[in-house]
Amino acid sequence: MTNGRGKSDSSVIPAKSPNKAEEPAAKAMEGRELAKGNSPERNAFRTQGREDALSALKRVRQAAIRDRKQQFTALLHHIYDVERLRAAFLAIKKDAAAGVDGETWEHYVENLEANLQDLSHRLRRGAYRARPVRRVYIPKVGKPGELRPLGVPALEDKIVQRATVEVLNAIYEQDFLRFSYGFRPGRSPHQALDALATGIGTRKVSWVLDADIRKFYDTLDHGWLVKLIEHRVADRRVVRLIQKWLKAGVLEEGKRVESEVGAVQGGSISPLLSNIYLHYTLDLWVRQWRQRHACGEVIFVRFADDFVAGFQHRWEAERFLAELRERFANFGLQLHADKTRIVEFGRFAAQNRRERGEGKPETFNFLGFTHICGRTRKGYFTVLRQTMRQRQQAKLRALKEELRRRMHMPIGKQGAYLRAVLTGHFRYYGVPMNGPALRSFQEAVGRLWWRVLRRRSQKHLPWRRLRRHIQRWFPPVRICHPYPLERFGVVTQGGSRMR
Repeated sequence: MTNGRGKSDSSVIPAKSPNKAEEPAAKAMEGRELAKGNSPERNAFRTQGREDALSALKRVRQAAIRDRKQQFTALLHHIYDVERLRAAFLAIKKDAAAGVDGETWEHYVENLEANLQDLSHRLRRGAYRARPVRRVYIPKVGKPGELRPLGVPALEDKIVQRATVEVLNAIYEQDFLRFSYGFRPGRSPHQALDALATGIGTRKVSWVLDADIRKFYDTLDHGWLVKLIEHRVADRRVVRLIQKWLKAGVLEEGKRVESEVGAVQGGSISPLLSNIYLHYTLDLWVRQWRQRHACGEVIFVRFADDFVAGFQHRWEAERFLAELRERFANFGLQLHADKTRIVEFGRFAAQNRRERGEGKPETFNFLGFTHICGRTRKGYFTVLRQTMRQRQQAKLRALKEELRRRMHMPIGKQGAYLRAVLTGHFRYYGVPMNGPALRSFQEAVGRLWWRVLRRRSQKHLPWRRLRRHIQRWFPPVRICHPYPLERFGVVTQGGSRMR
């Protein structure tokens, strides 16, 4: 988050430069160098293994911290390391869908060591070839009838991509700014939600830019992406490896389709590539814009290609939006005209709108929650976050179809399945003050189950009998997350994650 004054990158934490003792422990350990006079070999382990690989990446991380402009010329040997490839393979789900080659996890593991050795040798010789991804479509959440294209890479492509992501993360995690939360180690959607709610609640934010990048993954320019990667990665073998995945294309209905733009969603490398692209095209520009042009307070939170910006003044939000459109046009990106808007939102929004004779402040959606200007029991302003109605309805429609498919299963198996669904729903949407939406979802699930069970037989199933099943299988509604400021203040000790 940015404060619009150019003096500090901190937004929620007071604008004070933290001393070294306050730095996070992980960051402090990563930045520690060897004692003077010790040879680098002393930092290596006597036997080769996973520990050696981690130690090697630690040195890469240290070099990235020491020099933010350093280019890394030798990275491929970290990727084709057999221990790293093995760890990448074991991280893949056993029941993951097979790619165009039909290779499955169970078949590959039967001769794992020989397969990994062969893959390592091919990577080392440059004989590795990326296969086209298999195109599949899934329904878009909250958009009935619309489908989202996903790609299923071949198994060996998944392995190499995961290993590459681990190596490149050692570099780019030192570069990425703290208001970026999407698909990064140790970060989650709820941290982004906490950061946004804390920024709006503690800063002079009266206007929110709710933006949407139009078909981001389909319009990502390969040429620009390679140029941006080369800012840090000077190992041409790694760059060519990434280009192989970009140029592999998509296999759809038996035809291979190639394109000079776009990154297929579904591969392990795509989230990292999108973060690199937006880091240079958006994040750094936002920080620079705040330092040079902002007069009032400004906050910014990004999760992958979803981002929200808050402003103290409307004219600054309009200027930011106009200049952002120009910025994106230079890199082949475009904001969605219908989904990008400026809404009046914040501590002073309700009062200002009352004085103008207008209605309640508008709402906006972010990461599955509708954000509403609310009040606590004591009358203080708070950001009320409720489950998006479209998300809940889409989930219930999908659940209805799944229950019909499971109609003739034993009640115990149906109940166990619904318990898992409700538990997962509560774990994500169980934020403070969202209890009514959680109870509404649980009641709707109960009604769906009742209708399915009644269709199994001509005998009438009384509601009191179903209630016993609900009490047996449904977990209680509970709030799983603390208040935003409570958790956000702990996470950001020693430096705000809104920088």
